Amino acid sequence: MSYAILICPVLLPVLFWAWYHYHKDRHLPEPVSHLFGAFLLGGVAFVLGKLMYQGLGLVGLRFDAFWLAETNKPGLLLYALFAIGPVEELAKLFPFLIVIRHFPEFDEPVDGIIYASFIALGFAAVENFYYLQFITSGEALARGFAGPVVHIVFASVWGYYIGQAWLRKERLLRTIFMSMGAAAALHGLYDYLVIALPRFALATSAMLVLSLWLWRIFLIRDLHAHARQSGQYQLPG
Repeated sequence: MSYAILICPVLLPVLFWAWYHYHKDRHLPEPVSHLFGAFLLGGVAFVLGKLMYQGLGLVGLRFDAFWLAETNKPGLLLYALFAIGPVEELAKLFPFLIVIRHFPEFDEPVDGIIYASFIALGFAAVENFYYLQFITSGEALARGFAGPVVHIVFASVWGYYIGQAWLRKERLLRTIFMSMGAAAALHGLYDYLVIALPRFALATSAMLVLSLWLWRIFLIRDLHAHARQSGQYQLPG
Protein backbone atom coordinates (compact mmCIF):
# COMPACT_ATOMS: atom_id res chain seq x y z
CA MET A 1 0.00 0.00 0.00
CA SER A 2 1.44 3.39 -1.01
CA TYR A 3 2.23 6.12 1.48
CA ALA A 4 -0.32 8.38 -0.21
CA ILE A 5 -3.09 5.86 0.45
CA LEU A 6 -1.99 5.50 4.07
CA ILE A 7 -2.41 9.26 4.50
CA CYS A 8 -6.15 9.03 3.74
CA PRO A 9 -7.20 7.47 7.07
CA VAL A 10 -5.24 10.22 8.83
CA LEU A 11 -6.49 13.15 6.77
CA LEU A 12 -10.15 12.29 6.19
CA PRO A 13 -11.20 11.90 9.85
CA VAL A 14 -9.46 15.18 10.70
CA LEU A 15 -11.34 16.99 7.93
CA PHE A 16 -14.62 15.44 9.05
CA TRP A 17 -14.19 16.40 12.71
CA ALA A 18 -13.05 19.90 11.77
CA TRP A 19 -16.26 20.32 9.71
CA TYR A 20 -18.31 18.82 12.55
CA HIS A 21 -16.98 21.20 15.20
CA TYR A 22 -17.22 24.24 12.94
CA HIS A 23 -20.93 23.55 12.44
CA LYS A 24 -21.42 22.75 16.12
CA ASP A 25 -20.31 26.28 16.98
CA ARG A 26 -23.60 27.84 15.88
CA HIS A 27 -23.77 30.69 18.37
CA LEU A 28 -21.29 33.50 17.66
CA PRO A 29 -19.14 31.17 15.47
CA GLU A 30 -15.38 31.56 15.65
CA PRO A 31 -13.43 32.92 12.65
CA VAL A 32 -12.14 30.15 10.39
CA SER A 33 -8.68 31.71 10.58
CA HIS A 34 -8.68 31.30 14.38
CA LEU A 35 -9.83 27.69 14.15
CA PHE A 36 -7.11 26.94 11.61
CA GLY A 37 -4.61 28.67 13.87
CA ALA A 38 -5.72 26.45 16.76
CA PHE A 39 -5.23 23.41 14.52
CA LEU A 40 -1.69 24.53 13.66
CA LEU A 41 -0.96 25.13 17.33
CA GLY A 42 -2.04 21.53 17.91
CA GLY A 43 0.75 20.46 15.57
CA VAL A 44 3.17 22.60 17.56
CA ALA A 45 1.83 20.94 20.71
CA PHE A 46 2.81 17.52 19.36
CA VAL A 47 6.39 18.75 18.89
CA LEU A 48 6.30 20.18 22.41
CA GLY A 49 5.09 16.82 23.70
CA LYS A 50 8.00 15.06 22.00
CA LEU A 51 10.39 17.48 23.69
CA MET A 52 8.75 16.81 27.05
CA TYR A 53 9.17 13.06 26.52
CA GLN A 54 12.84 13.67 25.69
CA GLY A 55 13.09 15.62 28.95
CA LEU A 56 11.77 12.58 30.80
CA GLY A 57 14.49 10.55 29.08
CA LEU A 58 17.18 12.89 30.39
CA VAL A 59 16.15 12.10 33.97
CA GLY A 60 15.64 8.38 33.35
CA LEU A 61 11.84 8.44 33.33
CA ARG A 62 11.18 7.71 29.64
CA PHE A 63 10.02 4.13 29.03
CA ASP A 64 8.70 2.06 26.15
CA ALA A 65 5.03 1.58 27.02
CA PHE A 66 4.74 -1.66 25.06
CA TRP A 67 7.79 -3.09 26.81
CA LEU A 68 6.20 -2.20 30.15
CA ALA A 69 2.99 -3.92 29.04
CA GLU A 70 4.94 -7.16 28.61
CA THR A 71 7.14 -6.90 31.69
CA ASN A 72 5.57 -4.62 34.30
CA LYS A 73 1.86 -3.80 34.02
CA PRO A 74 1.72 -1.88 37.35
CA GLY A 75 4.66 0.15 36.09
CA LEU A 76 2.80 0.80 32.85
CA LEU A 77 -0.23 2.04 34.81
CA LEU A 78 1.95 4.50 36.73
CA TYR A 79 3.70 5.58 33.53
CA ALA A 80 0.39 6.10 31.72
CA LEU A 81 -1.13 8.10 34.60
CA PHE A 82 1.90 10.20 35.51
CA ALA A 83 3.75 10.54 32.19
CA ILE A 84 1.68 9.84 29.06
CA GLY A 85 -1.51 11.57 30.20
CA PRO A 86 0.12 14.66 31.76
CA VAL A 87 2.66 15.15 28.96
CA GLU A 88 0.14 15.02 26.13
CA GLU A 89 -2.58 17.03 27.86
CA LEU A 90 -0.10 19.66 29.06
CA ALA A 91 1.34 19.95 25.55
CA LYS A 92 -2.15 20.68 24.18
CA LEU A 93 -3.02 22.96 27.09
CA PHE A 94 -0.06 25.34 26.73
CA PRO A 95 -1.14 26.95 23.42
CA PHE A 96 -4.68 27.21 24.75
CA LEU A 97 -3.48 29.16 27.78
CA ILE A 98 -0.82 31.23 26.01
CA VAL A 99 -2.66 32.12 22.80
CA ILE A 100 -6.24 30.93 22.40
CA ARG A 101 -7.88 32.29 25.55
CA HIS A 102 -6.73 35.79 24.63
CA PHE A 103 -8.66 35.87 21.33
CA PRO A 104 -11.28 38.66 21.49
CA GLU A 105 -13.77 36.23 19.92
CA PHE A 106 -13.35 33.83 22.85
CA ASP A 107 -16.51 35.07 24.50
CA GLU A 108 -18.66 32.07 25.54
CA PRO A 109 -18.04 28.75 27.36
CA VAL A 110 -18.57 26.56 24.28
CA ASP A 111 -15.58 28.28 22.67
CA GLY A 112 -13.33 26.48 25.15
CA ILE A 113 -14.58 23.14 23.82
CA ILE A 114 -14.33 24.20 20.17
CA TYR A 115 -10.81 25.60 20.38
CA ALA A 116 -9.54 22.73 22.54
CA SER A 117 -11.00 20.32 19.97
CA PHE A 118 -9.16 22.01 17.10
CA ILE A 119 -5.90 21.93 19.07
CA ALA A 120 -6.54 18.23 19.70
CA LEU A 121 -7.20 17.66 15.99
CA GLY A 122 -3.88 19.26 15.07
CA PHE A 123 -2.08 17.21 17.69
CA ALA A 124 -3.71 13.97 16.53
CA ALA A 125 -3.04 14.69 12.84
CA VAL A 126 0.69 15.29 13.33
CA GLU A 127 0.94 12.35 15.75
CA ASN A 128 -0.71 9.99 13.27
CA PHE A 129 1.45 11.21 10.38
CA TYR A 130 4.51 10.66 12.55
CA TYR A 131 3.53 7.08 13.37
CA LEU A 132 2.87 6.13 9.73
CA GLN A 133 6.55 5.21 9.41
CA PHE A 134 6.30 2.64 12.21
CA ILE A 135 2.90 0.94 11.79
CA THR A 136 1.01 -1.28 9.38
CA SER A 137 -1.83 -0.12 7.15
CA GLY A 138 -4.40 -1.66 9.52
CA GLU A 139 -2.87 0.13 12.49
CA ALA A 140 -2.79 3.38 10.50
CA LEU A 141 -6.50 3.01 9.80
CA ALA A 142 -7.28 2.36 13.48
CA ARG A 143 -5.15 5.28 14.68
CA GLY A 144 -6.55 7.58 12.00
CA PHE A 145 -10.12 7.12 13.17
CA ALA A 146 -9.56 6.70 16.91
CA GLY A 147 -6.80 9.26 17.51
CA PRO A 148 -8.75 12.47 16.78
CA VAL A 149 -11.76 11.36 18.85
CA VAL A 150 -9.63 10.34 21.82
CA HIS A 151 -7.64 13.58 21.86
CA ILE A 152 -10.80 15.67 21.39
CA VAL A 153 -12.70 14.20 24.34
CA PHE A 154 -9.84 14.57 26.81
CA ALA A 155 -8.98 18.12 25.68
CA SER A 156 -12.65 19.09 25.97
CA VAL A 157 -12.51 18.52 29.73
CA TRP A 158 -9.95 21.24 30.43
CA GLY A 159 -11.10 23.33 27.45
CA TYR A 160 -14.58 23.79 28.86
CA TYR A 161 -13.76 24.31 32.53
CA ILE A 162 -10.78 26.62 31.98
CA GLY A 163 -12.66 28.58 29.34
CA GLN A 164 -15.62 28.99 31.66
CA ALA A 165 -13.41 30.15 34.54
CA TRP A 166 -11.57 32.58 32.25
CA LEU A 167 -14.82 34.16 31.04
CA ARG A 168 -16.09 34.46 34.62
CA LYS A 169 -12.79 36.14 35.56
CA GLU A 170 -12.18 33.54 38.24
CA ARG A 171 -8.77 32.50 39.49
CA LEU A 172 -7.47 29.98 36.97
CA LEU A 173 -4.80 28.06 38.87
CA ARG A 174 -7.15 25.73 40.76
CA THR A 175 -9.32 25.14 37.68
CA ILE A 176 -6.27 24.43 35.53
CA PHE A 177 -4.91 21.97 38.07
CA MET A 178 -8.20 20.13 38.59
CA SER A 179 -9.41 19.97 34.99
CA MET A 180 -6.03 19.18 33.48
CA GLY A 181 -5.44 16.57 36.18
CA ALA A 182 -8.79 14.91 35.40
CA ALA A 183 -8.11 14.94 31.65
CA ALA A 184 -4.59 13.56 32.14
CA ALA A 185 -5.83 10.77 34.43
CA LEU A 186 -8.56 9.77 31.97
CA HIS A 187 -6.07 9.89 29.11
CA GLY A 188 -3.57 7.79 31.03
CA LEU A 189 -6.22 5.24 32.02
CA TYR A 190 -7.35 4.94 28.40
CA ASP A 191 -3.79 4.39 27.17
CA TYR A 192 -3.15 1.82 29.88
CA LEU A 193 -6.23 -0.19 28.90
CA VAL A 194 -5.44 -0.06 25.19
CA ILE A 195 -1.76 -0.96 25.58
CA ALA A 196 -1.88 -3.43 28.48
CA LEU A 197 -5.11 -5.26 27.64
CA PRO A 198 -5.75 -4.71 23.92
CA ARG A 199 -8.05 -7.71 23.46
CA PHE A 200 -10.07 -7.41 26.62
CA ALA A 201 -10.16 -3.64 27.14
CA LEU A 202 -11.78 -2.63 23.86
CA ALA A 203 -15.27 -2.40 25.37
CA THR A 204 -14.04 -0.61 28.51
CA SER A 205 -11.93 1.96 26.67
CA ALA A 206 -14.69 2.49 24.12
CA MET A 207 -17.21 3.09 26.92
CA LEU A 208 -14.85 5.61 28.53
CA VAL A 209 -14.57 7.60 25.31
CA LEU A 210 -18.28 7.23 24.53
CA SER A 211 -19.23 8.50 27.99
CA LEU A 212 -17.09 11.61 27.52
CA TRP A 213 -18.48 12.12 24.03
CA LEU A 214 -22.05 11.97 25.34
CA TRP A 215 -21.10 14.45 28.06
CA ARG A 216 -19.85 16.80 25.32
CA ILE A 217 -23.01 16.37 23.24
CA PHE A 218 -25.36 17.22 26.11
CA LEU A 219 -23.13 20.01 27.36
CA ILE A 220 -22.93 21.69 23.94
CA ARG A 221 -26.68 21.25 23.54
CA ASP A 222 -27.32 22.96 26.87
CA LEU A 223 -24.92 25.79 26.03
CA HIS A 224 -26.70 26.35 22.73
CA ALA A 225 -30.08 26.32 24.49
CA HIS A 226 -28.81 29.01 26.84
CA ALA A 227 -27.56 31.01 23.85
CA ARG A 228 -30.97 30.79 22.18
CA GLN A 229 -32.62 32.08 25.33
CA SER A 230 -30.22 35.03 25.34
CA GLY A 231 -31.61 36.13 21.95
CA GLN A 232 -28.19 36.23 20.27
CA TYR A 233 -28.30 32.93 18.39
CA GLN A 234 -26.90 32.81 14.86
CA LEU A 235 -25.73 30.24 12.32
CA PRO A 236 -22.15 30.07 11.03
CA GLY A 237 -21.15 31.10 7.54
